[in-house]
Amino acid sequence: MIVTYNSAAVLGGCLASLAEGAAGVRLSAVVVADNASKDDSLRLAEQATGLPVRPVRVGRNAGYAAAINAGVAALDLAELDAVLVLNPDCRLRPGALGVLTGALGRPGTGIAAPRLVSTEGVLHHSLRRTPTVRRALAEALIGGRLAGRIGALGEMVADPGRYERPGPADWATGAAMLISATALAEIGPWDESFLLYSEETEYALRAADAGWTLWYEPAAVIEHIGGEAKTSPMLAALLTVNRVRLFRLRRGRVASAGFYIAVLLGETMRAAAGRRTARASVVALLRPSRRLRALPG
Repeated sequence: MIVTYNSAAVLGGCLASLAEGAAGVRLSAVVVADNASKDDSLRLAEQATGLPVRPVRVGRNAGYAAAINAGVAALDLAELDAVLVLNPDCRLRPGALGVLTGALGRPGTGIAAPRLVSTEGVLHHSLRRTPTVRRALAEALIGGRLAGRIGALGEMVADPGRYERPGPADWATGAAMLISATALAEIGPWDESFLLYSEETEYALRAADAGWTLWYEPAAVIEHIGGEAKTSPMLAALLTVNRVRLFRLRRGRVASAGFYIAVLLGETMRAAAGRRTARASVVALLRPSRRLRALPG
């Protein structure tokens, strides 16, 4: 399943990678769940040859989770083993889907996450640990990348060696993940209130609550362009607010207040250093009326 929104510039490459990426695996359907794109995304999907493409029109820019739910609703999970969720700016390396499918064969595994790399092959730090107040404070004071390299101090897993070994993870960035049909049916729909960012965190942690493991498999390699949240103040603010809101949903009031203060501290420090994305995040944290409640378009 590919979620699109004005994705014509990258969707063709994603679709073109599926045949070799799914070598040895039967693709029952390639759902393209489109969030009311204004470009040629749907036309590209409909004109794709050699693939069982099934366009799904969401009807509005409802967000990543809503598009996934719409795509899943168009499928009969009883006839499937698993559903691959993809950003349109992903490219499967040959055989990646088969390796992920094998990982789902491990007892109790509900989600399989690949090794994500840039188009130049540079590793993306896609694995994460469960959010805690301590980790939020460490990332505020010394930055997420450095905190991630010091034991389990940070939420981001930044140790390159960890990405060479298969194993369980608390959660992984949601650009690409294979979810077993049984887990999908048991865990239930993705939380559409997050729009973008933290929805994969919520889903993976909810899966763990239900006893399902997320398994990282480095032998499955998928290229991911990504990176818009690092440059867009609007998206950066949404990402930051969603981190705090997810923590509040899962933890008590005292811990949630500590998490909020830690995140606000970190964004304030970076805003003072001139970072535009951090300034937008501070405004969104302090002024709920300025928070994004619907996506453009």
